[in-house]
Amino acid sequence: MFGNSRAVTTNQEGVHPALEATVRRHLAHAWRAPLGDHDREAFARARAWVGSSNRPLILDSGCGTGRSSALLARRYPEALVLGLDQSAHRLARAERRDESPANLLLVRTDCAGFWRLAEAEGWRPWRHYLLYPNPWPKSAHLKRRWHGHPVFPHLLALGGTLVLRTNWELYAREMGEALTLAGLTASLNELSTDGESLTDFEHKYRHSGHRLWELTAER
Repeated sequence: MFGNSRAVTTNQEGVHPALEATVRRHLAHAWRAPLGDHDREAFARARAWVGSSNRPLILDSGCGTGRSSALLARRYPEALVLGLDQSAHRLARAERRDESPANLLLVRTDCAGFWRLAEAEGWRPWRHYLLYPNPWPKSAHLKRRWHGHPVFPHLLALGGTLVLRTNWELYAREMGEALTLAGLTASLNELSTDGESLTDFEHKYRHSGHRLWELTAER
């Protein structure tokens, strides 16, 4: 399983030429797509779990099998960690691991809908992790990447420290440019080859010899 992963392939030669126009359009116009009942139910479950606690909140969006969420919960025991993913299959793997700390809740939900509900509720996470490594590398799919998606302003409105990790440098660079267009400053650094892997993907890519990148930004 590990050590044989292919590098990201894309038909883009650099930052997408439509990135700036796309980001500016989303920043200027509110996204009014209807919210699904499943997202409202998922958020209600998370809201009940968080309750009136004043502990710092960490979001791990697109958490997959929950490996990263469990690691973050153990790293920050003073915080509450919500791992969000739309795949019941991936979240079931987390349950089979039976390693969930008491300060961790995994929730099946669409991140875009959950973020909008969290923003409307006034949530302001302390840290927000985007660790799915190489989403939508085809040029035609810019608007499916978080920085090209109409939910991008809602992601920013949640605030906190944003942490993105990837094995696709161009994806991180695009996110950095989108954050700059929104008036934020981000830093991009290459991760060491012997560092801790937060996700199963990251573990696999590190053992396959891929370069790994971390982008961080403060809101």
